[in-house]
Amino acid sequence: MDNALVTTERRGTVLRIAFDRANKKNALTMAMYELLTAALAQAGADDHVRSVLFAGSSGVFTAGNDIGDFMQHPPTSEDTPVVRFLNALMSFDKPIVAAVDGPAIGIGTTMLLHCDVVLASERARFHMPFTKLGLVPEAAASVLVPALVGRQRAASWLMLARPFDVEEAYTSGLVTRIVPSGELEAAAEAVGSEIAALPREAVRLTRQLLKEGTAALVDAAKKRELQLFMERLTSPETMEAFAAFMMKR
Repeated sequence: MDNALVTTERRGTVLRIAFDRANKKNALTMAMYELLTAALAQAGADDHVRSVLFAGSSGVFTAGNDIGDFMQHPPTSEDTPVVRFLNALMSFDKPIVAAVDGPAIGIGTTMLLHCDVVLASERARFHMPFTKLGLVPEAAASVLVPALVGRQRAASWLMLARPFDVEEAYTSGLVTRIVPSGELEAAAEAVGSEIAALPREAVRLTRQLLKEGTAALVDAAKKRELQLFMERLTSPETMEAFAAFMMKR
Protein backbone atom coordinates (compact mmCIF):
# COMPACT_ATOMS: atom_id res chain seq x y z
CA MET A 1 0.00 0.00 0.00
CA ASP A 2 1.48 3.31 -1.06
CA ASN A 3 -0.52 6.48 -1.66
CA ALA A 4 -0.64 10.17 -0.83
CA LEU A 5 -2.27 9.69 2.59
CA VAL A 6 -0.87 6.57 4.26
CA THR A 7 2.24 4.63 3.28
CA THR A 8 3.27 1.15 4.33
CA GLU A 9 6.63 -0.49 3.93
CA ARG A 10 7.86 -3.81 5.25
CA ARG A 11 11.35 -3.45 6.61
CA GLY A 12 12.45 -6.94 7.48
CA THR A 13 9.96 -8.17 10.07
CA VAL A 14 8.58 -4.69 10.81
CA LEU A 15 5.68 -3.17 8.88
CA ARG A 16 6.03 0.61 8.97
CA ILE A 17 2.69 2.42 8.69
CA ALA A 18 3.12 6.16 8.23
CA PHE A 19 0.75 9.12 8.13
CA ASP A 20 1.69 10.88 4.91
CA ARG A 21 -0.18 14.18 4.69
CA ALA A 22 2.50 16.52 5.96
CA ASN A 23 1.04 19.59 4.22
CA LYS A 24 -1.98 19.22 6.55
CA LYS A 25 0.08 18.21 9.59
CA ASN A 26 -1.00 14.62 8.97
CA ALA A 27 -4.57 15.44 10.00
CA LEU A 28 -6.58 12.25 9.60
CA THR A 29 -9.48 11.91 7.18
CA MET A 30 -12.02 9.11 6.94
CA ALA A 31 -10.18 7.84 3.86
CA MET A 32 -6.98 7.64 5.92
CA TYR A 33 -8.74 5.68 8.66
CA GLU A 34 -9.85 3.16 6.03
CA LEU A 35 -6.28 2.84 4.82
CA LEU A 36 -4.92 2.46 8.35
CA THR A 37 -7.42 -0.30 9.12
CA ALA A 38 -6.46 -2.09 5.92
CA ALA A 39 -2.77 -1.77 6.80
CA LEU A 40 -3.35 -3.39 10.19
CA ALA A 41 -5.27 -6.21 8.51
CA GLN A 42 -2.35 -6.63 6.11
CA ALA A 43 0.10 -6.78 9.02
CA GLY A 44 -2.02 -9.26 10.94
CA ALA A 45 -2.30 -11.63 7.98
CA ASP A 46 1.39 -11.55 7.04
CA ASP A 47 3.38 -14.16 8.99
CA HIS A 48 6.60 -12.38 8.06
CA VAL A 49 5.49 -9.29 9.99
CA ARG A 50 6.40 -9.58 13.66
CA SER A 51 5.58 -6.01 14.71
CA VAL A 52 4.06 -2.77 13.44
CA LEU A 53 5.68 0.67 13.58
CA PHE A 54 3.46 3.76 13.45
CA ALA A 55 5.20 6.93 12.33
CA GLY A 56 4.41 10.38 11.01
CA SER A 57 6.44 12.87 9.02
CA SER A 58 9.53 14.73 10.11
CA GLY A 59 8.41 17.15 12.81
CA VAL A 60 4.78 16.01 13.07
CA PHE A 61 3.13 12.75 14.14
CA THR A 62 -0.49 13.77 13.54
CA ALA A 63 -2.70 16.78 14.26
CA GLY A 64 -5.57 14.40 14.95
CA ASN A 65 -8.82 14.48 13.03
CA ASP A 66 -9.23 16.76 10.04
CA ILE A 67 -12.13 18.73 11.54
CA GLY A 68 -13.62 19.71 8.19
CA ASP A 69 -13.68 16.09 7.02
CA PHE A 70 -14.86 14.94 10.44
CA MET A 71 -17.80 17.36 10.38
CA GLN A 72 -18.85 16.01 6.99
CA HIS A 73 -18.51 12.37 8.11
CA PRO A 74 -19.14 12.21 11.87
CA PRO A 75 -19.15 8.77 13.53
CA THR A 76 -22.77 7.74 13.93
CA SER A 77 -22.24 4.06 14.73
CA GLU A 78 -19.53 1.46 15.24
CA ASP A 79 -19.53 0.88 11.50
CA THR A 80 -17.66 4.06 10.62
CA PRO A 81 -14.01 4.41 9.53
CA VAL A 82 -12.63 5.97 12.70
CA VAL A 83 -14.34 3.42 14.96
CA ARG A 84 -13.27 0.52 12.76
CA PHE A 85 -9.68 1.75 12.98
CA LEU A 86 -9.78 2.06 16.76
CA ASN A 87 -11.30 -1.41 17.07
CA ALA A 88 -8.63 -2.84 14.77
CA LEU A 89 -5.89 -1.11 16.74
CA MET A 90 -7.21 -2.23 20.12
CA SER A 91 -7.67 -5.84 19.03
CA PHE A 92 -4.43 -6.16 17.05
CA ASP A 93 -2.48 -9.17 18.30
CA LYS A 94 1.09 -8.26 17.34
CA PRO A 95 3.39 -5.79 19.13
CA ILE A 96 3.00 -2.15 18.16
CA VAL A 97 5.78 0.44 18.28
CA ALA A 98 5.23 4.17 17.76
CA ALA A 99 7.78 6.80 16.74
CA VAL A 100 6.44 10.23 17.72
CA ASP A 101 8.17 13.29 16.31
CA GLY A 102 6.41 16.61 16.86
CA PRO A 103 2.71 17.12 17.72
CA ALA A 104 0.48 14.16 18.56
CA ILE A 105 -3.02 15.59 18.94
CA GLY A 106 -6.29 13.87 19.84
CA ILE A 107 -6.23 10.36 18.47
CA GLY A 108 -2.51 10.92 17.90
CA THR A 109 -2.16 10.65 21.67
CA THR A 110 -4.97 8.22 22.52
CA MET A 111 -3.73 5.62 20.03
CA LEU A 112 -0.42 5.52 21.91
CA LEU A 113 -2.27 4.00 24.87
CA HIS A 114 -2.60 0.86 22.74
CA CYS A 115 1.03 0.73 21.64
CA ASP A 116 3.56 -1.46 23.44
CA VAL A 117 6.61 0.76 22.97
CA VAL A 118 6.44 4.51 22.37
CA LEU A 119 9.61 6.32 21.37
CA ALA A 120 9.40 10.10 21.09
CA SER A 121 11.76 12.85 20.04
CA GLU A 122 12.62 15.92 22.08
CA ARG A 123 10.15 17.92 19.99
CA ALA A 124 7.16 15.64 20.60
CA ARG A 125 4.10 17.35 22.07
CA PHE A 126 0.84 15.79 23.22
CA HIS A 127 -2.69 17.11 23.55
CA MET A 128 -6.15 15.56 23.99
CA PRO A 129 -8.41 18.60 23.43
CA PHE A 130 -11.74 16.75 23.49
CA THR A 131 -13.50 18.96 26.04
CA LYS A 132 -12.41 22.09 24.17
CA LEU A 133 -14.43 20.73 21.25
CA GLY A 134 -17.37 19.83 23.46
CA LEU A 135 -16.53 16.13 23.26
CA VAL A 136 -15.49 13.29 25.57
CA PRO A 137 -12.43 10.99 25.40
CA GLU A 138 -12.12 8.08 23.00
CA ALA A 139 -10.25 4.77 22.70
CA ALA A 140 -10.87 3.92 26.39
CA ALA A 141 -8.69 6.88 27.41
CA SER A 142 -11.05 7.55 30.33
CA VAL A 143 -9.86 4.26 31.87
CA LEU A 144 -6.33 3.91 30.55
CA VAL A 145 -5.06 7.43 31.24
CA PRO A 146 -5.94 7.53 34.97
CA ALA A 147 -4.62 3.96 35.33
CA LEU A 148 -1.34 5.16 33.85
CA VAL A 149 -0.88 8.58 35.46
CA GLY A 150 -3.40 8.87 38.31
CA ARG A 151 -6.73 10.65 38.44
CA GLN A 152 -5.46 14.20 39.03
CA ARG A 153 -3.04 14.25 36.10
CA ALA A 154 -5.63 12.47 33.97
CA ALA A 155 -8.07 15.27 34.81
CA SER A 156 -5.45 17.80 33.73
CA TRP A 157 -4.92 16.06 30.40
CA LEU A 158 -8.51 15.03 29.66
CA MET A 159 -10.88 17.32 31.55
CA LEU A 160 -8.83 20.53 31.42
CA ALA A 161 -7.45 19.48 28.02
CA ARG A 162 -3.99 20.76 28.93
CA PRO A 163 -1.19 20.00 26.45
CA PHE A 164 2.01 18.45 27.76
CA ASP A 165 5.56 17.98 26.55
CA VAL A 166 7.69 14.90 26.01
CA GLU A 167 9.35 15.10 29.44
CA GLU A 168 5.96 14.93 31.19
CA ALA A 169 4.88 12.13 28.85
CA TYR A 170 8.05 10.20 29.70
CA THR A 171 7.89 10.68 33.48
CA SER A 172 4.19 9.74 33.38
CA GLY A 173 4.84 6.50 31.53
CA LEU A 174 3.12 7.34 28.24
CA VAL A 175 6.48 7.47 26.46
CA THR A 176 8.97 4.62 26.83
CA ARG A 177 12.08 6.52 25.82
CA ILE A 178 13.09 9.95 24.50
CA VAL A 179 15.31 9.73 21.42
CA PRO A 180 16.93 12.57 19.42
CA SER A 181 14.77 13.33 16.39
CA GLY A 182 17.53 12.34 13.94
CA GLU A 183 17.78 8.89 15.52
CA LEU A 184 14.09 8.24 16.15
CA GLU A 185 13.18 6.07 13.16
CA ALA A 186 16.30 3.92 13.44
CA ALA A 187 15.69 3.43 17.16
CA ALA A 188 12.08 2.43 16.56
CA GLU A 189 13.05 -0.05 13.86
CA ALA A 190 15.67 -1.49 16.21
CA VAL A 191 12.96 -2.12 18.80
CA GLY A 192 10.89 -3.90 16.16
CA SER A 193 13.87 -6.07 15.25
CA GLU A 194 14.52 -6.77 18.94
CA ILE A 195 10.95 -8.01 19.26
CA ALA A 196 11.38 -10.22 16.19
CA ALA A 197 14.41 -11.90 17.74
CA LEU A 198 12.31 -13.14 20.67
CA PRO A 199 10.24 -16.34 20.61
CA ARG A 200 7.03 -15.39 18.80
CA GLU A 201 4.53 -17.28 20.94
CA ALA A 202 6.10 -16.15 24.22
CA VAL A 203 5.79 -12.53 23.06
CA ARG A 204 2.18 -13.04 21.98
CA LEU A 205 1.14 -14.67 25.25
CA THR A 206 2.96 -12.11 27.39
CA ARG A 207 1.30 -9.26 25.50
CA GLN A 208 -2.05 -10.98 25.97
CA LEU A 209 -1.44 -11.33 29.72
CA LEU A 210 -0.47 -7.67 30.02
CA LYS A 211 -3.80 -6.65 28.48
CA GLU A 212 -6.09 -9.21 30.12
CA GLY A 213 -6.34 -7.52 33.50
CA THR A 214 -8.00 -4.42 32.07
CA ALA A 215 -9.64 -5.92 28.97
CA ALA A 216 -13.22 -5.85 30.29
CA LEU A 217 -12.85 -2.30 31.65
CA VAL A 218 -11.30 -1.10 28.40
CA ASP A 219 -14.06 -2.63 26.30
CA ALA A 220 -16.80 -1.16 28.49
CA ALA A 221 -15.14 2.27 28.50
CA LYS A 222 -14.70 2.22 24.72
CA LYS A 223 -18.41 1.53 24.21
CA ARG A 224 -19.57 4.10 26.76
CA GLU A 225 -17.24 6.76 25.37
CA LEU A 226 -18.48 6.12 21.84
CA GLN A 227 -22.10 6.44 22.94
CA LEU A 228 -21.44 9.76 24.66
CA PHE A 229 -19.16 10.96 21.87
CA MET A 230 -21.89 10.44 19.28
CA GLU A 231 -24.45 12.16 21.50
CA ARG A 232 -22.13 15.13 22.04
CA LEU A 233 -21.65 15.63 18.29
CA THR A 234 -25.17 17.05 17.98
CA SER A 235 -25.01 19.20 21.12
CA PRO A 236 -25.12 23.01 20.68
CA GLU A 237 -21.81 23.55 22.48
CA THR A 238 -20.00 21.02 20.30
CA MET A 239 -21.36 22.50 17.09
CA GLU A 240 -20.35 25.96 18.33
CA ALA A 241 -16.86 24.73 19.25
CA PHE A 242 -16.39 23.12 15.83
CA ALA A 243 -17.61 26.26 14.07
CA ALA A 244 -15.21 28.40 16.12
CA PHE A 245 -12.34 26.03 15.28
CA MET A 246 -13.08 26.24 11.57
CA MET A 247 -13.29 30.05 11.69
CA LYS A 248 -9.85 30.25 13.35
CA ARG A 249 -8.43 28.11 10.58
